[in-house]
Amino acid sequence: MLIYKILRREEWARLLADGASPGAPVDVADGFVHFSTGSQVAGTAAKHFAGEDDLVLMAVEAEGLGDDLRWEVSRGGDRFPHLYRELRLADMAWHAPLPLGPEGHVFPAGVLA
Repeated sequence: MLIYKILRREEWARLLADGASPGAPVDVADGFVHFSTGSQVAGTAAKHFAGEDDLVLMAVEAEGLGDDLRWEVSRGGDRFPHLYRELRLADMAWHAPLPLGPEGHVFPAGVLA
């Protein structure tokens, strides 16, 4: 199962340069890297990245994260994937730009499920 992380351009650049990252400031503050499923990621984009352009969507295979990935109740009682270690470039299955369109972020085909 793929899970998704939305990164701002500077966060993406840091991950590329260092090969690993503790995540966004909210991830560092919360002590884990926030991910979303395909059915959650549009809501995450709307809530936490409204009006932001120049984003990158990173897809990660959940099974490859092992015991470092925990599913915890969050927004609206839904269970979200949280990674309790740094995010590694090697975790990535693929990435794509996440542009801002006239009605919100435009996701690659097949992401929203």
